[in-house]
Amino acid sequence: MAVKTAKRPLLVRPKKADPIEAKWRTYGSALVITAHPDDAEFLCAGTIAKLCDLGMDVTLCVATSGDKGTRDVTIRRQELAAMREEETRHAAKVLGVKRCLFWGMPDGFLVEDHELRGMVVKLIRQMKPDLIITWEGFRAGFNHTDHRAIGRAVRDALYPAAHDPHYHAELAAEGIGPHRTAELLLAGAAEPDYHVDIGPYLEQKAEAIAAHASQVDNRTKEEILKTWFSPQRRNRARRKITGYDHAESFQRVEFRRPDGAPGTPAARKRK
Repeated sequence: MAVKTAKRPLLVRPKKADPIEAKWRTYGSALVITAHPDDAEFLCAGTIAKLCDLGMDVTLCVATSGDKGTRDVTIRRQELAAMREEETRHAAKVLGVKRCLFWGMPDGFLVEDHELRGMVVKLIRQMKPDLIITWEGFRAGFNHTDHRAIGRAVRDALYPAAHDPHYHAELAAEGIGPHRTAELLLAGAAEPDYHVDIGPYLEQKAEAIAAHASQVDNRTKEEILKTWFSPQRRNRARRKITGYDHAESFQRVEFRRPDGAPGTPAARKRK
């Protein structure tokens, strides 16, 4: 008679710890700077929700009022701007964002100049973020002019102006000293090199996008989720690149924060 042998339990290899996420656990705050009121939700809502979940204090800054983002010729631009600001606040609450800042510039007219860079430098020095997310403004090919302008302005403000005390000396006179940010995530990059698993945050992302009812034709969270899980949207090639079924991808830039250098914050203990 054959003797049954006990089956050996399958060995499950533990998932490798992400060293970048380990760094994120040492960060205290993040700043998301976008061109339009719905940019952050479509680009990186899952990542924002994750940062909030890790305990970061997240601020969202929207440069323009989004007053041209409609096909409805009967609505006034001022009404649309007010509507989109309210939608943004709703979406931010869903994701766990602590505060929203609105610069209210005209949609489509952002100019990459010293004034815009100066505004970004002041914001960075005031909020003192460890991590910043914005558009990748240097991508070749078709892209909205506002996306390009804000992405380049943020990158150029970060290095070297925000942490160099000799740039914008008038801010130092107001008590707004230099600050060194640890890293930058550029969304919408043509060649991203870092991918965030947003599987655990898909529902929050869908709800945040649905909050922008004026932009998504009043689709519900459930309708948005259904499209993401439809067979037509499954992309094996994408999963092979990112390693995840649902991911947000970035070009990641890390900055040195030497001890004692102007703007380098005190070291924080890991959580």
